[in-house]
Amino acid sequence: MLRKEVNDLLTQTDPGTPMGDMFRQYWIPALLARELPEDDCPPVRVKLLGERLLAFRDSHGRYGLIDEFCAHRGVSLWFGRNEEGGLRCPYHGWKYDVEGNCTEVPSEPAESGFCEKIKLTAYPLIRIGDVLWTHMGDKDNRPPRPEWEFATVPAEQTYTSKRWQECNWLQAMEGGIDSSHVSWLHSGSLKSDPLFKGARGNQYNQNDKKPVFEVVEADGGLFIGARRMAENDQYYWRITPWVMPSFTMVPPRGDHPVHGHFWIPIDDENCWAWSFDYHPTRALSTEERQAMIDGYGVHNQYVPGTFRPRQNKDNDYLMDRDAQKRGETYSGVWGIAMQDASLQESMGPIVDRTKENLVSTDNGIIMARHRLRKAAVALRDKGTPPPGRDIAHQMVRSAARVLPQDQPFKDAMKDDLTVRPGVKQTSV
Repeated sequence: MLRKEVNDLLTQTDPGTPMGDMFRQYWIPALLARELPEDDCPPVRVKLLGERLLAFRDSHGRYGLIDEFCAHRGVSLWFGRNEEGGLRCPYHGWKYDVEGNCTEVPSEPAESGFCEKIKLTAYPLIRIGDVLWTHMGDKDNRPPRPEWEFATVPAEQTYTSKRWQECNWLQAMEGGIDSSHVSWLHSGSLKSDPLFKGARGNQYNQNDKKPVFEVVEADGGLFIGARRMAENDQYYWRITPWVMPSFTMVPPRGDHPVHGHFWIPIDDENCWAWSFDYHPTRALSTEERQAMIDGYGVHNQYVPGTFRPRQNKDNDYLMDRDAQKRGETYSGVWGIAMQDASLQESMGPIVDRTKENLVSTDNGIIMARHRLRKAAVALRDKGTPPPGRDIAHQMVRSAARVLPQDQPFKDAMKDDLTVRPGVKQTSV
């Protein structure tokens, strides 16, 4: 369990909070590139870390992420006209560029210099892969641009989606580093999901429902190992990397694409669950990409025109008790992504961790909380930059492998857990 004050520290991310300040030390995904498909297209509302922002792409193809509200009288600039290199407020014509500078105030003489006094909060917005990334912290202490493998392989090898999840970021992220639930919650999907089924490793998940966890610290986070029994008294290892503050990567299955997530706070009671699939050495097949679009694997289907899942708390996630009884889905909820999200949201907007009772399979969660708290306090009290900002920390892979019992995964799988361009993932 956690003391209330520690739970508050880890879950609160508004400006000025320790965890909010820590998230602002990283480049984080803000939008899918396809949300701003062309120059002068309509702006998009964005809420991150408790801040209401607006993203737009100007006449010259430059991306901007600025305060949503006009500095004049607080009108939402979502109603604005995106034209001639800037976003113009429709109320009185004030205009802003992608850096938040006010470039025109039509009611004031140009020679007055009034425009030069007006500037909205603005953050950089850059495209890497099919994601638009932002850094909301000190521009003089900005880390290198992201180089995650899923975002830097050729476009035909990767696919990214996001969904609105109606709970705090931490309980969502903790689900991403918990491998023990796979043998239960996802047991039906391992047999039927086109992005998971057919791998030999699935049999080990189904046959051994009591994994033993071993957690190894890394410079940027943790490697969380879950071992199950395999044939000939060997161990089947599944290794989940967690990179601070909120990157997780699902161990691969067979030659299926590799899955992973970012869990990004919208505010304290909502988060963006970013999900990606990629293959290090080949293009995604037409069937694989269509399965992702259709909501299989770690992706989901949407309410039309939104990023809210079609299965949501208002319709009880379209739970099917008959399918649950027949064993088609262990929880009665369709789809791996929504099997996770439904239970994480069921905990409430912010779960009360003072009431929990943790066990040995929660060691990865325990250590992740400890590292997050330690880093947030060090940043707050000493100004120490947190781990996970270096490019080297991003050069990680998940992996699955069968090993003799006397071989520690941290030694035997060192190369498997490192990005090696042109070398496929290690999988079973």
